[in-house]
Amino acid sequence: MRIGVVSDTHGYLNPRVVEVLEGVDRILHAGDIGSQEVILGLEGVAPVTAVRGNNDRTGPTAGYPEEQVVIIGGRKLLITHQVKLPNKDTELLPQAFRDSDVDAVVYGHSHIAHQEWRQGILFFNPGAAGKRRFRTVPSVGILNIDGEGIKPTVILL
Repeated sequence: MRIGVVSDTHGYLNPRVVEVLEGVDRILHAGDIGSQEVILGLEGVAPVTAVRGNNDRTGPTAGYPEEQVVIIGGRKLLITHQVKLPNKDTELLPQAFRDSDVDAVVYGHSHIAHQEWRQGILFFNPGAAGKRRFRTVPSVGILNIDGEGIKPTVILL
């Protein structure tokens, strides 16, 4: 399965996002949606699972949960907006991650794309898909999930 991953749109659905995600089986939005129109636009591409971010305080986007767990292709993914990883990859992950039995944590917030395996769990941030902010290049992610596992990719917009 090919899963599109988006975060930090802040109310702006870049037409390039729709183009890049065309043909995905599902889309995950990791918060700071900013406008329900973003979700409606993404739903024109594939079914969307979304969580709210720290900027989704009012309006329809405030109604999304803070985190969701989905099972896709036999893999368990936790979707949330903010993640605090230990500074060193040798330090233990927070107990909540170790107890959750997830294969991947999909998150956003920092606007910086990041993919890292820690203690058997993929931590994946697609970067920010909205308008360019904080000197970062807008980006989205793709998770290819098959019998061999999860293969993450970040695509610059």
